[in-house]
Amino acid sequence: QVKLVESGGGSVQPGGSLRLSCTDVGNTYSTGFMTWFRQPPGKEREGVAAFYMNTGTIYYGKSVEGRFTISRDNANPTVYLQMNDLKPEDSAMYYCAAGWRPYSGSWHSPSGYTSWGQGTQVIVSS
Repeated sequence: QVKLVESGGGSVQPGGSLRLSCTDVGNTYSTGFMTWFRQPPGKEREGVAAFYMNTGTIYYGKSVEGRFTISRDNANPTVYLQMNDLKPEDSAMYYCAAGWRPYSGSWHSPSGYTSWGQGTQVIVSS
């Protein structure tokens, strides 16, 4: 059963912007982290940005801090990832994750999540 649906990926030139969306289809998740991960071909999945729904606290990976912004629309409910000043190294499949297990470790550990979207591709190239 699909619970998280991502959209918004595409191809953009360096310096460009994209906005990714992750919709919690069944409004299943209201606590814990909703997090964006990315995985370039042949590399490990990396935590990009997280929204902690219990408090509204936001976390960013070092490689995207200052360029990416995560936000949540509680009415939908949808988590967005606004990506600005994109670089070729940002190219990857981007995944939304939720269903975080408390005490499973840091927000950027993929093993801490029980639910994943299907992914949306981002390509940054001139």
